Amino acid sequence: MSSISQRFQSLRDRNQRALIPFITAGDPDLQTTKEALRILDSNGADFIELGVPYSDPLADGPVIQAAATRALHKGTKLEHVLEIVADVSPNLQAPIILFTYYNPILNRGVESFLGQLAKVGVRGLVVPDLPLEEAEYLINTGAEFGIEVILLVAPTSSQERIEAIAKQSQGFIYLVSVTGVTGVRSQLQDRVKTLLSQMRSITDKPIGVGFGISGPEQARQVSDWGADGVIVGSAFVQRLANGSPTEGLQAVEQLCQELKAAIAQPSLQRVGSIQ
Repeated sequence: MSSISQRFQSLRDRNQRALIPFITAGDPDLQTTKEALRILDSNGADFIELGVPYSDPLADGPVIQAAATRALHKGTKLEHVLEIVADVSPNLQAPIILFTYYNPILNRGVESFLGQLAKVGVRGLVVPDLPLEEAEYLINTGAEFGIEVILLVAPTSSQERIEAIAKQSQGFIYLVSVTGVTGVRSQLQDRVKTLLSQMRSITDKPIGVGFGISGPEQARQVSDWGADGVIVGSAFVQRLANGSPTEGLQAVEQLCQELKAAIAQPSLQRVGSIQ
């Protein structure tokens, strides 16, 4: 499995945008999570963000919070999540990015935690409650284990802070499209388009946009604005939670195909930027 940076470079070489689905591990159950990873990988996902259920998910909206609560009530622990990754990652093309809050890392120790991740095949890490000022050790240690630590840029970030985050973030830069928590929204803020242009002027690292993207139309919009990757979470989590596990997996498969098709379509803006 290639690194996140290598996979993004390969996509850029082909003038393609990355689709990055997010699901919560253990919801509705661990076996369904395992099947969902395989389905996403074979239906257009270029990376897969896997959320570790946590009791106090400050950055997550109601859909993902509810999924984490259900998973925790069923006894899902970090060890179970890593077992799933170890089982499926050797057969996946899409690198797995683990989404976790900092407390589980702190409890196990940074080196021990990253060693566990590397052993099972995790290639990237997103820690939403870790500020830039405290991220250096995790970033540097992650590099030693072949794990790229991805940092988030908020819509309210200053130019100075964006530059600092862009310099330190590994793999890609995670641009949060809304002020607030994750969740399905009907419209994206125009500020995302401005921020993408602003960030392009200070970094050549890939930029993924997430939080609030709910369907193909918004995914296409973000892609046309110049994002290298489109991150979709609540829409996938919601579909997995509805109906039986089989129905949820079918819905996830369909959404993945629709999103990938939307961002694969050429646009005038992209053609113009290539010439």
